[in-house]
Amino acid sequence: MTTAPLSLEHIIRPSSITTSKPPVLFMFHGYGSNEEDLFSFAEELPKELCIISVRAPYPMQPYGNAWYAINFEAEKGKWNDEEQAALSRDKIKDFIDEACSTYGLDQTNVSLLGFSQGTILSYAVALSYPEKIKNVIALSGYINENIILDNYKENDYSHLSIYASHGNVDQVIPVSWAQKAPEFLKSLDIDHLYQEFPVGHGVAPQNFYAFKEWLSHKI
Repeated sequence: MTTAPLSLEHIIRPSSITTSKPPVLFMFHGYGSNEEDLFSFAEELPKELCIISVRAPYPMQPYGNAWYAINFEAEKGKWNDEEQAALSRDKIKDFIDEACSTYGLDQTNVSLLGFSQGTILSYAVALSYPEKIKNVIALSGYINENIILDNYKENDYSHLSIYASHGNVDQVIPVSWAQKAPEFLKSLDIDHLYQEFPVGHGVAPQNFYAFKEWLSHKI
C-alpha cells in the first residue's frame, strides 16, 4: 500500500481484509529512533491488522527522531519537555483520525503499540482520549500524568485494554516507574495485564510472543 502525504511520516503493512474496514495497529518508536524500528514486528502480527508505523515529528542530529526533547544536561537528572510531549499527544490523536479516514480503517478498533518514549505517548493518548482507542501495548515505558488531559479521571475507560511490560534490569527507564502502572490503571478500572522480563531496555522474544498472544484475543 502506498502511503498518503499525511501530517506524520509513516509506513504501512496493509490488512488481509478487503471486504470491510480493517482494524488498525499504530506503532510509536522510542527516542532517537524511527518508523522502521518497531515495523520489524509487523510480519509476525495478525494479518487482519493494518499496521501503521509512525515517525516522531521532531528530527534529531545526526539521525533519529523524538516525540519530545529530553535534556540530558539538566542538573537534577533528565528534563523532559512536557509541553512538546502534549503537542505530540494531540498530533497522534489527529493523525489517527486522519489515517483511519484516508485508508478506510475501522475507527472503533484502534490499537497502539509503543516502545519507551512511544509508550509514554501511547498512554497519554489512550488515557486522554479513550473513546478513540481500544487496545494499548506499552513496552518499556511509564505513565506520565503531566501529559494526560486534566479531566482524565472522569473518562469512560470501559472499552480500553492495556498490556504493559518492562525489563527488570532496564538501565534507561527504571522498572520501578513501570511498576506504578498496574495500581494506576486499577484505580481507573481499566482492564490491564502487566508483565516483567529478565532484560534491559528492549523487547525479549518471550515478551514479543506474550503481547502477540494478548493482542490476538483483543482485536
